[in-house]
Order: sequence, then structure tokens, then C-alpha cells
Amino acid sequence: MWVYDVRSHILLFQELVSHGRGSGKTMATAFSNAAESNMTSLGLFRTGETYVGHNGYSLRLDGLERGVNDHARDRAIVIHGAPYVNAVTARANGYLGRSLGCPAVRPEIARKLIDTVKGGGLLFAYYPDQRWLKSSDLLN
Repeated sequence: MWVYDVRSHILLFQELVSHGRGSGKTMATAFSNAAESNMTSLGLFRTGETYVGHNGYSLRLDGLERGVNDHARDRAIVIHGAPYVNAVTARANGYLGRSLGCPAVRPEIARKLIDTVKGGGLLFAYYPDQRWLKSSDLLN
């Protein structure tokens, strides 16, 4: 995950981020907008409000692409910290632990990252999925 301040053109974060366990083992290659798919969604999201839940301090996301990620809030797709996101796990297993579809980050940076992007920031989840690239209203 890269977090940029587009006004100052400064890279603020360069971090590991997990993908949904339904999206693939070592690499995310399948994506969904469906409830209980445990898959990552592609496309553009707007960051919403913070809350404290099962995974601690978290940030709600609103998908901005109809049919692609617009069920993100209903699916509880949020940014949160997770102990399975770390370089040791990645080296040992060849991949990070996987979420239920959320972009999960290292717990040590979760609060600072979330506070940086909350309240209307934009998050773009990309993969060269040809079906999405051809059908996305946002990209086309």
C-alpha cells in the first residue's frame, strides 16, 4: 500500500497490506463485491469515519464503483490493523495472513495511517483484471 499526499507529491506510507482470503493464497487474483465472499474488491473507495471494533481502531470505506465495490460498507470492508501483516510472516510463509476482504495493515502503523487518510481520502485498489478494466465506468 502506498499513501501519497497528492498536493505535496510526498509518499507518506509504503506498507504491507493483506488481501481477502477468498482472493487467492500468495497473490490476489480474484475479486468480488459480494457479501461473505471473503474477497478483496477493486476500484476507488472514499474513506469514511473511524470506529473501534473487533480489530481495534478501524476506518470505514465506501466503494464508489457500482457493481464493483459499492457493497463495501455493507460487507464491513474497512482498513484495520492485523497481527498477521508483518514481514516475518511474509518471509516464513511466502505471503501475508489474509483478511475477510479488508485491506489490513501492520498494527504498529494502523492508527497513524488511518488518521492520515480518514474523512474523505481516496483509496484505489488495482489489479490488471481485464474484465474490470474494460467495464469500469470510472476508468472508461
